Amino acid sequence: MKVAYVFATDMSATYKLGKMILPQLEQGIHGAQVVGMMFFDDNLYVLRRGEPIGERLAKVAREHNILLMVCDRCAVERGLAEGDFSQCGLGQVKAKGLVDGVVAGCFPQLYAALAGNPPDQVITL
Repeated sequence: MKVAYVFATDMSATYKLGKMILPQLEQGIHGAQVVGMMFFDDNLYVLRRGEPIGERLAKVAREHNILLMVCDRCAVERGLAEGDFSQCGLGQVKAKGLVDGVVAGCFPQLYAALAGNPPDQVITL
């Protein structure tokens, strides 16, 4: 089964991803193929360059071809992207200061990025 995760609630990236999902992915025991992860609000902070969870996740994402995307509007608001609000949702905002491989986007970019390898289920945490 292929899954995509959406980290939308407070601390879901630091707790659920950092303490449950990521260790399972690193050990090869997660039980599902993860094809993508989308981060909203303050969950973006785990992906800052130098953050341990983000650095570990970037490594796993490279090895397993997992999409890592941050909400473009959330990233602009937090100074983690180049661009402005008028560019949000258009694919024009670029992530900055985040671990390697992270892209910024909104739902249109998420759908397009996952189209070639769609998940069977999307799980919002």
